[in-house]
Amino acid sequence: MAITRLKRKDRKNKARANNRTAFIKHFTKQPVVKSVDVEAIKAEFKAAKTGKPVAKKTAPAAKSEEEE
Repeated sequence: MAITRLKRKDRKNKARANNRTAFIKHFTKQPVVKSVDVEAIKAEFKAAKTGKPVAKKTAPAAKSEEEE
């Protein structure tokens, strides 16, 4: 008996395996951890609990060419 290869099924199985590994790699990537001000977050939660708004610290705005 001759062996017949199921080429279409082989391609489909390989595609499924590749899609599965890509899916797993995509969802297991860790986001980059940025520096976070924990104390400011705690203050926000405490203010939200009491109902008082908290003034957020903003970075100084860069001067544009028109202002100079």
